[in-house]
Amino acid sequence: MVQIPHIRVAELLPRYEVVLLDAYGVLVTLDGPLLGARALIDRLNRSGQSYFMLTNGAARLPENAAVRYQGFGLAIPPERIITSASLLTAYFRDQGLSGRRCRVLGPADSLCYVELAGGRVVGLNEPFDVLVVCDQSGFPFLETVDDTISRLIEMIEAGRPAAMILPNPDLMFPTGRGFGITSGSIALVIEAALALRYPNRPELRFARLGKPYAAIFEEAARRAGSRAMVMIGDQLETDIRGAQDFGIDSALVMGGVVSTDAIGGDQPQPTWLLDSLEM
Repeated sequence: MVQIPHIRVAELLPRYEVVLLDAYGVLVTLDGPLLGARALIDRLNRSGQSYFMLTNGAARLPENAAVRYQGFGLAIPPERIITSASLLTAYFRDQGLSGRRCRVLGPADSLCYVELAGGRVVGLNEPFDVLVVCDQSGFPFLETVDDTISRLIEMIEAGRPAAMILPNPDLMFPTGRGFGITSGSIALVIEAALALRYPNRPELRFARLGKPYAAIFEEAARRAGSRAMVMIGDQLETDIRGAQDFGIDSALVMGGVVSTDAIGGDQPQPTWLLDSLEM
């Protein structure tokens, strides 16, 4: 079995030009900052070392996310927050989706992301051409998911399937009191329903934009002007796999979603292990 070295944050930072940080499970939970998060952000701000929060969250615009983190004592400027939903602009442009009618699952900021990308957001009772599942909040869950699946099937039967986009492919996140599902789990439910009805239509799947896919890492490298980066995260399938596929190092913070049973297994493995963010 490969032995992955443990390292402290104070030893990790000088090894890299750029530090990429996940949000939930690394810096914060729903209840507030995790141990060592404030000291880490303060040190990065004082030193001037380049860093970015790389989050699959698609429920808050960067400026609103920054206000929330500042309320936790984390002075992260909006320009250092790269969200998966910010990738919608390039995706809508490349796929020719500007001006199309969009059903958006998520709170108000999720709708703003789609509008900024050029989509025309419509209400839950209106026809749509594009489905964007951003978040698990901001809508009546069962009623909305049931209606969305029904509408998708109607459109497929009529020969005009909707484009389906998933900015945040995370399946679950730590809440501080346990765990909760995210938009990725909602997308799986929708895909499973469509696969049950259309078993020979593998194209009826969501386009996934956030970690572990390359676009969000490419945006961080573009802003930083460097690929000498390390990704600090708490999930093997998003943070660690994404870094591995992009060709950069990673550090897994223990105690989040990942069980110790997964370390050294068949899943992607980090370069380093962090017991906490304490210096």
